[in-house]
Formats: sequence, structure tokens, C-alpha cells
Amino acid sequence: MSRRKTERLLNLVICLLATRRPLSAEQIRHAVPGYDREGDEAFQRMFERDKNELREIGIPIDVVRDPWEDEPGYRIERTSYELPEITLEPDEAAVLGLAAQVWQRASLAEAASGALLKLRAGGVATDDAVGTGAGAGGALELRVDTRDPAFPALWDAVRDRRVVRFDYRGAGSESVRSRTVEPWGVVSRRGRWYLAGFDRDRDAPRAFRLSRITGQVTTVGRPGAVEVPPGVDLRAMVGFPDEAMEERVALIRVRQGTCEGLRQLARSVHPGAGGWDEAELSFTDPERLAGWMASLGSDVEVAEPPDAREAVIRRLKGALA
Repeated sequence: MSRRKTERLLNLVICLLATRRPLSAEQIRHAVPGYDREGDEAFQRMFERDKNELREIGIPIDVVRDPWEDEPGYRIERTSYELPEITLEPDEAAVLGLAAQVWQRASLAEAASGALLKLRAGGVATDDAVGTGAGAGGALELRVDTRDPAFPALWDAVRDRRVVRFDYRGAGSESVRSRTVEPWGVVSRRGRWYLAGFDRDRDAPRAFRLSRITGQVTTVGRPGAVEVPPGVDLRAMVGFPDEAMEERVALIRVRQGTCEGLRQLARSVHPGAGGWDEAELSFTDPERLAGWMASLGSDVEVAEPPDAREAVIRRLKGALA
């Protein structure tokens, strides 16, 4: 199966799981990336094939016929979609727990986030528990793979219970500081990997996002020196990263006649020059904003702030490489 088709099917599942009411085929066409550029007949054929394929692999798509509507609606009931309670042996649970930490394609996480944004921009009420990564109860928790350069060294340090030192760039800042940390665990949350542990420099527990670690991770001292406190909740730690991120405003240049979803989510949109408009978009995480902006290709340019613009440039250079 091609990557494009895989992403389209994933987006369709998230769309039908997230909606609070059945969606018509036309609403699905405009909400799901991969359908919106197809003609009427091509979309109908593609949509029918996709529904059949999902049903063949056991994903129940319900057809709801409202007597007051001309077209049927579609949705996936979570109670039918979710697995029943199962019992695993300890070794089986350990293997599945490790596998669950990795979503094999980072691009799928961003595509899924984009699907939910398009749904909300189009006025469709969505269930926030789907696709947001909000704990183990979510039907689809978006995760990334292990492409963060710091991941292997930190994973080894957690395994060996060994202190690490690295340079870290704070949220919303270009300043880099050295940190010495007793690593307790590496955790994925909302599409990002974090190191949770005890920050010796701040003398307090902290969580660090791996994508903000710069340079090499080095080990300090001997293996076995780190003691993980009993009862520590790593996921709760990751719920409050080491620096709180304040909401900021990005200035985005948007090509006229494009990116309707972005325009609806923007705080304001003003006419610009040379076939471009200027949109003001609220954000907290420049890396997350960069993933969305990079996915829109040549239809957008991030003008301000500098750290968000640089994050987009890094994404595009990485794709080119």
C-alpha cells in the first residue's frame, strides 16, 4: 500500500471516529486530506474503495440514514471500534507496551492532526479524546518514531541507569544551556518524545523534549547510579514540560485563494501584496506549528517570529535531504 493511500485511510478513520454526528460524503470529501483534490466521480470511486477496505480489516463504518437529509451519513462508533478486554501474559504485555511507544511514521501523526484541524475549521464538532494522545484512553494516540538523534543515547542511559549531560534549547527561546539529568524514562506524548528525570542543575524533577536537545548526549559517572523513585508517574511528569509555553502570534503569508482551514483558524487575515494575504495565527509550540506549515508547501510562508520561521526551514531542509 502506498504511503499516500495509508495516510488517506488513517485520516478517514480519525475523521469518522472524531465526529460527534454522522458526516455526509461531501463533508468527508472536504475534511479528509487526499479526497479534496479529486473530481466528483473519482472521489466517489475512491471513497467506496476505501470504505470497503476498512470494513475488510474489521473497522466498522456505520451508514446512518436520516429521513430529513437527502444523503446518508457515515461514522465509526467507538464502542464497535475498540477492542474488548483482553488478557496478556507478562512477557506479551511487555512486548506490546514497547511497540506501543513507537508510531512508525512521524508524517502520519502530523497528517492526523491536520485532519482534525480541518474538521474543526469546517465547523464539525469533534471528540477531543480521539487523536489527541490524551492518555491511554484515546482511541488513536498520535506518536512519532525514534528519529530524534538523542533517542538512542537516552534510551541506553535509562536502561543502564546512568546520568546524562546535554545542551538544551528552551521553549520559545534560542538560548541553549547545559543540563545534567538523572534519567528515569523516555515517554511519548501527543506526537513528541520526552525525557523524564531529575534535573541536577535545578534540583527538581523535569521533563525535556527530545527535539530541543542539541548536539551529543554524553554519559556521566558509572552505570547503575540512577535510582528511580518508587511510584513516580512519568506520564504525569510529561504533562508539565520543563518550561511552560506561552501563547504567541505568528505572522503567516498565505497565497490568495488557498488554505481555507488556516484562514478560519487565524485570529485575523489582511490583504497583502503580490497575490498574498497576511494571517495572524496563535500558537504555543514552534515545532508543532512548523510541522503544519511545512505540510502546506508553497502556499504559506512564516514571516514571524524568527524561531517559528527557522523551525519551518529546518523541516523543509530535512525533507529535501
